[in-house]
Amino acid sequence: MKNYDVGHVPLRMPRAKQLLGVIDRNFGTLAFCRRFLDRIGETKYLVALKNLCDNGIIAPYPPLVDIPGSYVAQYEHTIMLRPTCKEVLTRGDDY
Repeated sequence: MKNYDVGHVPLRMPRAKQLLGVIDRNFGTLAFCRRFLDRIGETKYLVALKNLCDNGIIAPYPPLVDIPGSYVAQYEHTIMLRPTCKEVLTRGDDY
């Protein structure tokens, strides 16, 4: 996830600057994972991503881990599971 509290940080790696632009255009302040970068066609970005993390521009988050063998999920909406239906509580006009 991009950290907007960080002021201007000079980046010396051109690939890090380019990757930061891709992250801004595609994700903004939303959290993302390396798989998302793969899906949009980015390749050879690990060193640049590490540079962005080391400079504090990108905040790394560990994967969600729970009890081994259990299911872990992350949702962008709040849902209510009822006996006969599922209801999305946070769906607005913009989604």
